[in-house]
Amino acid sequence: MSVLDWIRFGLLAAGIVFVATGLLPAATARDSIDRIAPLLLFLGAVIVLAELTKEAQVFDVIATRLAIVGRGSYFALFLLCTAFASLVTIVLNLDTTAVLLTPVMLALAPRAKIAPLPLAMTTAWLANTASLLLPVSNLTNLLAMNRVALDTRAFAARMWAPTLVSIVVTMAFLWVFYWRRGERGEARYQPPPPVAVADRVLFGVAGVACVLFVAAILAGVQIGVAALVAAVAVVAAFAWRDRSKLVWSLLPWRLLVFVTGLFLVVPTLSRLGLADVMHAIVGSGGDGDGAYRAAAAGAGLSNVVNNLPAYVAGEQVIPAANHTQLLSLLVGTNLGPVVTPWGSLATLLWFEWCRRGEVRVPLVKFVLTGAGLAAAAIAATVAVLLATA
Repeated sequence: MSVLDWIRFGLLAAGIVFVATGLLPAATARDSIDRIAPLLLFLGAVIVLAELTKEAQVFDVIATRLAIVGRGSYFALFLLCTAFASLVTIVLNLDTTAVLLTPVMLALAPRAKIAPLPLAMTTAWLANTASLLLPVSNLTNLLAMNRVALDTRAFAARMWAPTLVSIVVTMAFLWVFYWRRGERGEARYQPPPPVAVADRVLFGVAGVACVLFVAAILAGVQIGVAALVAAVAVVAAFAWRDRSKLVWSLLPWRLLVFVTGLFLVVPTLSRLGLADVMHAIVGSGGDGDGAYRAAAAGAGLSNVVNNLPAYVAGEQVIPAANHTQLLSLLVGTNLGPVVTPWGSLATLLWFEWCRRGEVRVPLVKFVLTGAGLAAAAIAATVAVLLATA
């Protein structure tokens, strides 16, 4: 097992110990598990759907087609890649962008003779900063949606303007620090040849399943059910056409263990004093200063311990009636984890793919540009959130 695997199992083991010793009352633990059970169903199903969609070459074909459409212009490719990464994050969640889109982009780089770092940073940053629009975009969104009692369409209506601002600020930072001529080195790139699809039936089924999944959640279908039905359809297609791809490793058990452990450990830490610390930082005001403090607290704690426990810890000290403050916390925990490699699980997984692809990520530049992006994006996004309240 990797170091990350030991951390995941360590969290779960710690949570079980807390329950067994009474540090976390059994009733509180049961409430936490009941709350995340539907989310774990969704998370498992949507990642299986995304993994098999990748195996069906849907991502490869789209990424290569974007590079062809760009016709050698880096600015056109930049616009197309940021739009693609944002779309994948919004409809298939941020972990899909980090885990599945990153290797696709890195594979595209040598075929088109493109510097890999700009492509990699696009997926790293937009996996986090584009994850505000839909409940499915980020696990934190699912928690917030239930807390503020919004359905999918109402959540999207509330968050579309903040999401747009967040993406635009991210694009500005990407262009200035990674995509412009002085950073990438080349004036133009070589458009790659089209990808030859190995099985058009699987390609078509996977593509249609993703489209119907998005349509279903926008129509109000329960997200776990929509993800499960789409995943089952694609699994059935692979069982018919290519059973070799149906392996147990498709199931994201590591992620499920990690999330379950977090939702046992964080309530325990809150009982032991974390809640008092978060309440002192966040304050009691629901708008204005309170919103910015909540966002800053979420971003800061995310870069220390990870964004999921940061959101849960912040949520517990914000009154349920303070919708804008709670959504500001969400902004901080979604946009903030771009400074440290462990800020979000998506960033951790992204670093692992860069290591496998032998892409050198200058850590000092990553931290400094990430800090600038987090500060600018959070300030602008919270301002829009307050203006549209």
